[in-house]
Amino acid sequence: MSGYFTTMFSGEAEIQARRKTLAVLQDEVRRVLDTSRELVQLYIALSKSDSAAVQSSLEKIRKAEEDTEQLRRMLTRELAEIGTMMINREDFLRTAYNVEEMSGYIAGVAFKLSQMKFSSVKKAGLVDELRDLIDMSVESVQRLNEVVRALAINPLHAIDLSNSVQKLEKQVDDKYRSLTSKVMSEIDSVKELILLKDIIQGIEDLVDNCLKATDSITILALGL
Repeated sequence: MSGYFTTMFSGEAEIQARRKTLAVLQDEVRRVLDTSRELVQLYIALSKSDSAAVQSSLEKIRKAEEDTEQLRRMLTRELAEIGTMMINREDFLRTAYNVEEMSGYIAGVAFKLSQMKFSSVKKAGLVDELRDLIDMSVESVQRLNEVVRALAINPLHAIDLSNSVQKLEKQVDDKYRSLTSKVMSEIDSVKELILLKDIIQGIEDLVDNCLKATDSITILALGL
């Protein structure tokens, strides 16, 4: 009987540890979602030549990037304390790092957007298409957030939801190629050309990392 109770206690401890870890991961993804939404506000401020709003968005994005790193560190500490009690801790850690990298991509895109001459985007007729690409990246993070929330309630549903992230990533790939081609043909300034290509690439990398995080969550869901 003592062995039975030991096993039962160990199982309960693992469940509690998993819930705690999931809660931190959910907070991390939610913070990245907030950051991605701020990227939209930054773009709107740029389109209105509102320098004060641009700086405000940049500060919020920098703060969110710091918060995301702190949450990833918190999750790392939790997993270190749990030790071998939780067999899929490496998958949790991999997901947390992928999410943190997403925050870094958003910060990078935000900075480069702030350095861009919006007039060149207007002149090339790319205002709406660049906004569409940013919106699609936000939607990707939103869907990742839904996948993570589902993970705590119904792992099988999380796996189903992950398919929508994959489909959206393919759409972003198509948009990325189309927009890159237009930038190459419509932007005359070499400086602005390089900057815009970096911005578009950064958004593409953000969505790619979102898919990587989703794949890691799918592996987590299979083990729950």
